Amino acid sequence: MTKHLAPSILSADFTRLGEGFSDIAQGGATYVHLDVMDGHFVPNISFGIPVVESLRKFADQNGINMVFDAHLMIANPKNYITPFAKVGADIITFHYEACQNADEAAQIIQMIRGEGKKAGIAINPDTPVEAVKNLLPGVDMALIMSVVPGFGGQGFIQHTLEKARQIRSWFPNLDIQMDGGVNLSNIQEVAENGVNIIVVGSAIFNHKDVAAKTREFVDLIM
Repeated sequence: MTKHLAPSILSADFTRLGEGFSDIAQGGATYVHLDVMDGHFVPNISFGIPVVESLRKFADQNGINMVFDAHLMIANPKNYITPFAKVGADIITFHYEACQNADEAAQIIQMIRGEGKKAGIAINPDTPVEAVKNLLPGVDMALIMSVVPGFGGQGFIQHTLEKARQIRSWFPNLDIQMDGGVNLSNIQEVAENGVNIIVVGSAIFNHKDVAAKTREFVDLIM
């Protein structure tokens, strides 16, 4: 599986967001991870449609070719699939826990595909992978949360690696993403356990030279 680094702009300096976005592109990141929080599904509010739209325009104007990876940590995700698709999200990932049941999750997957976008489904650290096993053949990506969703800068939950190994054994060709607590000390271990799209936030954006730090992470997983 091709490996990708997906820096999360949740940890970026929002007074210089365009510059930070350019820095991760210069450093070799192929994805930009967009953590959307609504204050309901998770106890925090981050950003929404206008920021994604602005970043897409910035990317287009500056010739930056990067996958826009929208991670919707929100209640009622089906109400927001079309808006995020329209402003340029390439992958739209929603949480299984935000759905009433598996049938609703399956409907949301079809909505995303109907918009011509890749579909991802996310699970929290305490949700067993068996809960989504029957849904995974219909998605492009499984996102395993390795922290409790809602805040950046948390410590990595080690047992979530077993989830990645389990999903990889079931679906050898599925993109598997991990989000939360990844840093220089554990990114190689994450990559060795079946994860091929790795989200990194504060460990990149808290560095003075964001481009150089991005390149350091990219080199570790390639």
